[in-house]
Amino acid sequence: MGRKRKGRDISGWLVVDKPAGPTSTAVVNKVRWALDAKKAGHAGTLDPDATGILAVALGEATKTVPYITDALKAYRFTVRWGQATRTDDAEGDVIATSDLRPTDDEIKEALHGFVGDIEQVPPQFSAVKIDGERAYKRARDGEEMELSARPLWVEELTLLDRPDADHAELELVCGKGGYVRSIARDLGETLGCYGHVLHLRRTWSGPFDAGDALTLEQIETMARTPELDAHLRPVAEGLVELPEVSCSAEAAVKLRNGNPAMVVASGLEYGEECWVSHDGEPVAVGRYKSGEVHPTRVFVTA
Repeated sequence: MGRKRKGRDISGWLVVDKPAGPTSTAVVNKVRWALDAKKAGHAGTLDPDATGILAVALGEATKTVPYITDALKAYRFTVRWGQATRTDDAEGDVIATSDLRPTDDEIKEALHGFVGDIEQVPPQFSAVKIDGERAYKRARDGEEMELSARPLWVEELTLLDRPDADHAELELVCGKGGYVRSIARDLGETLGCYGHVLHLRRTWSGPFDAGDALTLEQIETMARTPELDAHLRPVAEGLVELPEVSCSAEAAVKLRNGNPAMVVASGLEYGEECWVSHDGEPVAVGRYKSGEVHPTRVFVTA
């Protein structure tokens, strides 16, 4: 019999403005400690050198992580032209250089090829698994791998600023699984000048924006106090990408026990995924079928 996990049964989202340096896992562990939470996870890994929005889920909110992971996210990043690096960012050794620098118009024209449904090859130094092992572990051993291209939906890719000939500041809005480092690398190759990411910041993720976020310093200052608890956002914020339907108290009991139940809904198609609320609190996520929801996830507490 396993040991019982220590901590409070606390549920909700804490939105963190991750600094450069710590891993996403280290940030989650800090939040879990600060809230004395039994269970925690995050939606969308950020590289250690990246900054910005890291949405940390506590307790029942961890059941909604896939919906935030699948949601659109925005990144602002600086590309350094003229250099390709082994890691596709500033941490890696420079492996190729060019004296060519693109014009603003050339950059804007090239961006069109990176919008919509695209295919991108992850960086050699990434968490993609190859035969059960992370790619970055093999890359550290000097192995060159043939990584398969993966689909990515890019909503927007915009040139924001051009501080000088060597740099460009861009904004990317994309779906799940995007590698900004791959965008910078491939854009540099398209323009014939090479490129890598110099700075990267995630400005929003699904419903969570930079204005919602706490710094790690703020979290440490408020750790283990009701003041930090007050910054928890509702579990339901992780479900805003899904349509909401409501149910009675009796139906809520059935759904939480994993059984289909009648709901109040309009405009939903047969088989459409939705979330069910009672008195504004999440009860379950499931598929709508002829007036009932058949639950696939249930929430024990709000």
